[in-house]
Amino acid sequence: MKNLLFFVFFVSVLSVSTFAQKCVNCHTKTTPQVVTDWKLSKHFQNDIGCEVCHGSDHNGAGNVDKVKLPTIETCEQCHDQQAGQFKKGKHAAAWAAMNAMPTIHAQPVALIEGMKGCGGCHKLGLKDDNEIKKLKAEGSVFGHASCDACHTRHTFSVKEAKQPQACQTCHQGFDHPQWEMYSTSKHGTRYLLKQNGILPEDAPAPTCQTCHMPEGNHEVRTAWGFLAVRLPMPEDKQWAEDRAEILKALGVLDPQGKPTALVDVVKAADVARLTQEDWQKERDKMNKVCADCHSENFVKAELSKGDEIIKNADHLMAEGIRIVAGLYKDGTIKKHDGYPYDYPMLLTFHDAPTVIEQKLFVMFLEHRMRTFQGTFHGNPDYALWYGWSELQRDLGEIRELAASMRREK
Repeated sequence: MKNLLFFVFFVSVLSVSTFAQKCVNCHTKTTPQVVTDWKLSKHFQNDIGCEVCHGSDHNGAGNVDKVKLPTIETCEQCHDQQAGQFKKGKHAAAWAAMNAMPTIHAQPVALIEGMKGCGGCHKLGLKDDNEIKKLKAEGSVFGHASCDACHTRHTFSVKEAKQPQACQTCHQGFDHPQWEMYSTSKHGTRYLLKQNGILPEDAPAPTCQTCHMPEGNHEVRTAWGFLAVRLPMPEDKQWAEDRAEILKALGVLDPQGKPTALVDVVKAADVARLTQEDWQKERDKMNKVCADCHSENFVKAELSKGDEIIKNADHLMAEGIRIVAGLYKDGTIKKHDGYPYDYPMLLTFHDAPTVIEQKLFVMFLEHRMRTFQGTFHGNPDYALWYGWSELQRDLGEIRELAASMRREK
């Protein structure tokens, strides 16, 4: 048996470069499963040796520090179309978006740069050379390539990245439970039944990638974006006022409704659709995707219901913001030193100074998100009980807390 295994190993390395063979000889002993993954990959099948991605400076145990860490540019050498699409999409902005949060640098380093919290998913975003050097110096040496978040090392499998489970690690939980919503929706149920062999392979069942990466496009963009805010303002007067309140609490507008410097950050990161044309372009893409299985009228009606849900959720959210803003105005709440205005800051998250401000944060990032995300992901239970119903309860608690705080003032 040992002789047979040695023969298989010997034949497997004949086709690779001399340098890669040396890597394999060593890493079969030190990190054998890395070698196993690589041998399963298209890279191995096409004689793409270790040095293509990792350079040739590291050639032994004594100079591990010289190994080259792949970046998106490394992958771009061969996969220029996919890399170009990725760089234009929302995932590319993940690292910058995380670091733009007002209190992110107050979190334990292990959660952010150490990638045990937000950084564990947001590492996917593009980083400049200085950021990579800083991370390497701190011992956080992985996740620079971005592509390996979905095409995991060292198999880099297209088939793996096409499965909905490839999205599961990041797209679940508190503010973006897309996996829970998708996997328990009819779409997700049918696909999981296909994976289990209960439904035939040719049965239509969309994955996350079907809807969000049509034709393999790596931009992964949506009409409403992650936070479901957009420009221009709606014609509906009430909705326009409600959305303005949300934009104020996000720091995009000042308390008088004038644009702040943060608008330029939003534009640069392209995290929201800022023109009707950009929004309609993404909506048209989704209309086309859904029309593969549904009638055009059905698709337009269902997506319009999602828009309506955002409108209604915005009305509740704006009322909560106005109540808390009123506490600033009458001096019941003192502005936090880090806030630019006498106005609540939704993006301070759990670091909001008071219980009522923390309640507002949960209302926005957990319950408002689930209301519209549940709707668009075809999960009525999430939209109602985990979203809309909780929004209503949040608003009731905020009203009572505000009244109590004023009495005790």
